[in-house]
Amino acid sequence: MNAASREPQTLTTQCARTVLMVRPASFYANPETLASNAFQHVVPLSATGTLAAAQAEFDRAAETLAAAGVEVVVAEALAAADTPDALYPNNWFSTHADGRVLLYPMAVPSRRRERRPELLAALAQRHHWHLGDTVDLTSLETTAEFVEGTGSLVLDRVARLAYAARSSRTHPVAVERVCRELGYEAVLFDAHDADGRDVYHTNVLMSVGPGLAVLASGMVAPGAGLRRVFDALERSGQALLDISAEQVAEFAGNVLFLDGGGEGPLVALSRRAYASLTRPQRTLLERHARPVLCAVESIEHVGGGGIRCMLAEIFLPPGR
Repeated sequence: MNAASREPQTLTTQCARTVLMVRPASFYANPETLASNAFQHVVPLSATGTLAAAQAEFDRAAETLAAAGVEVVVAEALAAADTPDALYPNNWFSTHADGRVLLYPMAVPSRRRERRPELLAALAQRHHWHLGDTVDLTSLETTAEFVEGTGSLVLDRVARLAYAARSSRTHPVAVERVCRELGYEAVLFDAHDADGRDVYHTNVLMSVGPGLAVLASGMVAPGAGLRRVFDALERSGQALLDISAEQVAEFAGNVLFLDGGGEGPLVALSRRAYASLTRPQRTLLERHARPVLCAVESIEHVGGGGIRCMLAEIFLPPGR
């Protein structure tokens, strides 16, 4: 990685001011991902009822974040594509302060249909973002070496660390490839739920913000991987908000720190996630960021992803 291709430190911040949200056109527990995502639930609601509930929650969440000072860009999912997870756009791309966009290898066909680089190009033109080089990693799908964006990778953009829990959807070869492209250090570890299943995405148990990391350390396999995580957090000067596996099940790890403009940093989290936190945990969280609560219970229960998954951070610089 040569120095000229690294993100300029003057542009690098941990918290995005702008996010992309994709309003769902279809929504149900994706049968292609049920085996790896234990957070999903098949519900007996009609397809129309489930979609209407998800759309209503989506609209309220977008309004809540905008009212808190976040610049929210909303796009519509393509109905003809039948992509029940399209409202989780953070998995198929990430943006970076030098204008680069990374396109990621996705584990199942329905999720690959979510990728819409033409949408990013149109939005960049409309919002005057500088869109630089595209790093297309999708060829890794042919060798089943998947890494699903900032679901698989929790990025410390200031310390240039990429935390990643190995799983069927987070392959170490793909993680290292991303890190070479971005000039990051990979912090790989294993994490399991109470039944011994791999945690499918790192961002369900971890988030990194301005001076604070949220982590369910008890779900990380003891040994070298856990030591690697703790060492990286210490080196980067992060305080630790340690949460339990039970709190992870309430989506307390699936949170995102954002730039709230003049009001300072905020943290987007769901209503049930905040309710699961103890008073000392809330105090520590609020010392670093202003909580913005989003009610997305249907989306969490059926889709298996929370508010963090619904937000794709836009770090692209202004157009030239």
